[in-house]
Amino acid sequence: MNIILFGPPGAGKGTQAAKLVDEYNLPHLSTGNIFRAAIKNETPVGLKAKSFIDAGELVPDQVVVEIVAEALEEDTYSNGCIFDGFPRTVFQAESLDKILNEKGTGKAQVIALTVPEEELVRRVLSRGEGRSDDTEESLKNRLKVYQKETAPVLAYYADRGQAKIIEGTGDVNDIFARIKSALS
Repeated sequence: MNIILFGPPGAGKGTQAAKLVDEYNLPHLSTGNIFRAAIKNETPVGLKAKSFIDAGELVPDQVVVEIVAEALEEDTYSNGCIFDGFPRTVFQAESLDKILNEKGTGKAQVIALTVPEEELVRRVLSRGEGRSDDTEESLKNRLKVYQKETAPVLAYYADRGQAKIIEGTGDVNDIFARIKSALS
């Protein structure tokens, strides 16, 4: 089983990912973690990504896909995983479909958490993670980028019947129950 957790910053993807890991015994594939590992281990694709990051540029889709594909070759992910932070563009989604098809682990099911913007702002500003970009102004900018660049990925999967929209407000356990229901 492959699950893509989808939603804007502050939607609760990290919280729900942890619950899904426990419930379905699937590994959590966080692009942030695999990027850091590829860079630290100085893999060829990790070094490629580092060159863009060091230059203050976004890592191109093709390099992101290469890093994810490299990670998915590990035995840890042989029965699927929970994707968090990937795919973020339609190109990445199309590439992931090809990778999963080649692996034979099945199509990804997308769980899209919807949360009103004012709730997202409240959550992000109160979560206390100390991220330098956890300000109301930067969050609103991140939400604009999400709507412009990432939201089309949801439409891509919805058109293929692979997306479930889940109300992401309320009690954490109630949200998780809605997710489990959508996955069954």
